[in-house]
Amino acid sequence: MTETQEHRFPCDQCGSDYRFDPTKGTLSCDHCGHTETVSAGPWKGASLKELDFNAASADQLPDDEMNETRVSSCPNCAAQVEFDPNTHAAECPFCATPIVTDTGTSRHIKPRGVLPFSIEERAAHKAMADWLGTLWFAPNGLRLYARKGRKMQGIYVPYWTFDADTKSQYTGERGTEYYETRTVTRGGKSVQERVSKIRWRSARGRVARFFDDVLVLASKSLPKKYTDALEPWDLAALEPYQPQYLAGFRAEAYTVELADGYAQARQHMARVIERDVRFDIGGDRQRIHDIDTDVSNVTFKHILLPVWLAAYKYRGETYRFVINGRSGRVQGERPWSVIKIAFAVVVGVLVAAGIGYLIATNQ
Repeated sequence: MTETQEHRFPCDQCGSDYRFDPTKGTLSCDHCGHTETVSAGPWKGASLKELDFNAASADQLPDDEMNETRVSSCPNCAAQVEFDPNTHAAECPFCATPIVTDTGTSRHIKPRGVLPFSIEERAAHKAMADWLGTLWFAPNGLRLYARKGRKMQGIYVPYWTFDADTKSQYTGERGTEYYETRTVTRGGKSVQERVSKIRWRSARGRVARFFDDVLVLASKSLPKKYTDALEPWDLAALEPYQPQYLAGFRAEAYTVELADGYAQARQHMARVIERDVRFDIGGDRQRIHDIDTDVSNVTFKHILLPVWLAAYKYRGETYRFVINGRSGRVQGERPWSVIKIAFAVVVGVLVAAGIGYLIATNQ
């Protein structure tokens, strides 16, 4: 389940809604053309503040780090979507199903950082059309449907980042490869061959690593395999959170809780630490018997990353595409055309039959 919120800011000149312009990095009014810079905010020019993980786990974060949202539920995908109080019906941004507003509240940790959109909707449409164009087995109807320019949703997707100091002790074995020559009988003759052997010796030691900004998706509304494939993200360009960056876009609230996000981050850390241990053991092969890791100074941030989202219904099926709002990288549910596949199979059979005929006639 997920929630999204649409942020609105009235124009200083005409009262219409501003939107954040990804190409200019300013607030722009489509009605009168007035523009404003994004407010600098209290953290401008400073690094993003990390929050203490232990304090958050004990529910001891200050009240000003929390907020409450009003949500509505999608009857199709169970997504929870927040709309403006004056909006009574809309469309789910995740599956394109009509939604009638409902009520309900949820308490969340506020975002600390945001990576603003840098490509506009038109560029995202082109990126998706180009990507579909590389999929030969995609239905032509879906390509045409996508190229009609149906409106995309610009959504800031929630992530956790984790920092931590780790110190690990390990025990294992270091394997050194060597060769022995032995005599074997082949075809009635004695021949010599080299046989690879491994000499194992016990090993123990310590490794240490500081993990900075381990990134964990905090949403369940989009397939993780697609959002992971949108990486890398230029996290160095993160801005301290200002709601003005969200003007004209939606921001999804996290549905992966902090503790679950940390568990995923620890899995990533464990894989990196294992790699460090293998490097420290050295040799040609390594066996790891035990790794005991002490983790300290764990901090985190809740951040928002920009994604253009398209949900298309085609012949009763919903296809979703996600585009990195910074790089334009596209991922999505791959559609297949039965007609094109059947045609390719027929062509393949004819080609194979032709090659077989040529071989037979030349013998």
